[in-house]
Amino acid sequence: MSTERSAGPLPVADLSYEEARDELVAIVARIEGGGAALEESMELWERGEALAAHCKDKLDQAQEQLDRGAAGTGRDAEDDGTDDSDDA
Repeated sequence: MSTERSAGPLPVADLSYEEARDELVAIVARIEGGGAALEESMELWERGEALAAHCKDKLDQAQEQLDRGAAGTGRDAEDDGTDDSDDA
């Protein structure tokens, strides 16, 4: 087992989208469960906010890559590749 986790959670910036999402789900469950003290709940909330922002950034980056890829093909998303110019 890795000793990295025993030293505390990894910095949010070092997490993949999936790792951040899974940790965020666990934090939400812990807060909703009501078993954490107020101070711990506040720390969990702050970590959750950072994880949510990280996930959003990762999704935004993925969307930008998709948009650049679609723009690079020279076609609009609605273009089906057929030439309708002789239909007139």
